[in-house]
Amino acid sequence: MYDHGSSTEPDLIRRAKQGDVKAFSRLYSEIYVELYKFALYTTKHTQDAEDAVSETVMTAWEKLGQLRKEESFRNWMFTILNNQCRRILRKRGREPVLEQPEEKGIGRSDAFSDDPDHAQQFDIRAAFNTLEEEERMILAFSIFAGYQSDEIGRMLECSPATVRSRKSRALGKLRRLLENAV
Repeated sequence: MYDHGSSTEPDLIRRAKQGDVKAFSRLYSEIYVELYKFALYTTKHTQDAEDAVSETVMTAWEKLGQLRKEESFRNWMFTILNNQCRRILRKRGREPVLEQPEEKGIGRSDAFSDDPDHAQQFDIRAAFNTLEEEERMILAFSIFAGYQSDEIGRMLECSPATVRSRKSRALGKLRRLLENAV
């Protein structure tokens, strides 16, 4: 019996390409949290984020044979997810659907508590949500998924220099928004 738990990522990818569902599940389980965070911060809605990740996984499984470079698996998954998030945002008419605290299982009084950590987290999320779609995606790819500007550039079809300048501008916007909120 094959031990999926101790296999390397390239070995799991090869096995998944041959139809091994357990190998694909293992690969997915290693990046699920990053995928979900990216989708949540991009779509700003838990249900949309879950839908985007689910669609990404189904699409990736169906098209796994098209993956040319095994070392590009994560990049490939995030590219598919990026496309899913953009599709959802277009379908929604680019109007962000901000969650109400009750949707997340938090009582309204808890959502606006005097806890400084909670207030700071809310300010960061609110500031992040004011960024343009592309700025959110660049920051999410960089911060949550750990991609470099050249990788992000390939995913968004722009140069690494463009990614760096847009990331810098987006971080500057966030900094100014958060400084004004304090």
